[in-house]
Order: sequence, then C-alpha cells, then structure tokens
Amino acid sequence: MAGGNAIRGSRVGAGPMGEAERGETAPRQRISFWCANAHETRPSFAADAAIPDTWDCPSCGFPAGRDRDNTPAPPRTEPYKTHLAYVRERRNEKDGEAILAEALAKLRGAS
Repeated sequence: MAGGNAIRGSRVGAGPMGEAERGETAPRQRISFWCANAHETRPSFAADAAIPDTWDCPSCGFPAGRDRDNTPAPPRTEPYKTHLAYVRERRNEKDGEAILAEALAKLRGAS
C-alpha cells in the first residue's frame, strides 16, 4: 500500500519547525535570587522588563532576594488558635465570671 499520503507522520496543527521560521526571540536576561535556605533561583526576564525586588523560591516557598548575603526573612507563621484562645484574649477572668453569673441567673429565672 504505497499511497501518496502527503501528511503522513504529522499531526493537525503542526507548524514549521525551527527558529528561522518562528522569528527571533526577545532579548532575555537571567537574574539570580537567593532565599533564606540558600536556594538559588534564576528566572529569565525580558531585557527591558522591571526586575522585582523579591521572588518566591520554587524549592521552599520563602521569599528570595537579589542579595546573596542579605536574604529576606522567612515569613513568620502564627500558630493555630482555638475559639477559646480568642475569647481569652478579649476577656479576663473577672469578665468571664460576670457573664457566667448573668447567664445562670437568666436560666434560673426562666424555669
């Protein structure tokens, strides 16, 4: 079966291959960023693009800066607080006793 199928071995939508057919790429520059864990990240930017001060490290997620010796501090994570912990921040022991006494008086008066 030696047919004359001209597009054999190619897929629909396949374009020309190679840089010559696609045109020239924009000028790029690679900038190094370092995080607190000493990971180096080198994203590429367009030559005329504004370079950000920080970049998220793909290895650990910490912020990375352009100065290797003076890296940004890792974010401080707050521990999980329970509802009771938030209530204790707003109320002291004396306020809690007064609210409890008021609630108990309402319950005893209602029955």
